[in-house]
Amino acid sequence: MVMKLYLTPASPYARKVRIVASEAGIGETIELAEIDLAAPSADFLAANPLGKVPALVIGEGETLFDSPVICEYLAELGGDVTLFPPPGPLRWAALRKQALGDGIMDALVLIMLELRRIEAQRSPQMMARREGQVFKALDVLEAEAGEESGAPAPTIGDISVACALGYMDFRFPDLAWRSGRDKLAADHEIFSARPAWLETAPGDQV
Repeated sequence: MVMKLYLTPASPYARKVRIVASEAGIGETIELAEIDLAAPSADFLAANPLGKVPALVIGEGETLFDSPVICEYLAELGGDVTLFPPPGPLRWAALRKQALGDGIMDALVLIMLELRRIEAQRSPQMMARREGQVFKALDVLEAEAGEESGAPAPTIGDISVACALGYMDFRFPDLAWRSGRDKLAADHEIFSARPAWLETAPGDQV
C-alpha cells in the first residue's frame, strides 16, 4: 500500500512524521506531496478540510491529520513498539516528551507567523511570551537529558524534541538554544547522526 503525505518541506511536524516512517521501516511506502499553503490544491483540501500539514492519505477517501496521530499509526503499521512503548511508565514518559517537543514547535511556528506580518501589526508581547515558553521547556529537557541513555532506539518523544531543536537551528539560530544546555546538545548531536535525520533535512526550503 502506497500512502500520500501532504507536507511543506520545512515543516517540523512533517519531518517528525517522515522520521517515524523511516525508523519504523516503512518510509518507502509513502509518497511525498508538497503543498503551497497559500494556494492549496483542491485534492489537498478534499483530503484535509483543516487545510493543515502534515496529512496522510492512507486509503481511498481516508486521511489522518495531526502529527501525533499519524506517527502512532505509522509505528503500528510498521510493527514498531519502541517509538510508542506499550502501556506503562515508559509510554507516558515518551508521550510527555512528545508534548514538550510539539509545544516548542507550536510556539516557534507562531513566532514565525508573527514575523511574517508587517512590523506595525506584530505583537512583541506575544512573541516574547512564546519565546519564554520555548526556553522553559528547553530547561526542563536539559534537566532530564541523558536519563534514557542506553536506550536501543529513540521514542516518539526523542523524535519530537529533535525536530523542535532542528527547527530552532533552521529558523531561529540567534536563539542559541545550546547555550547552558550541554546535556541536551549532546543528546541532539547523537540523534542527528541517525540516517532518518539526515534524510529529512529541510535544506534551503522556506
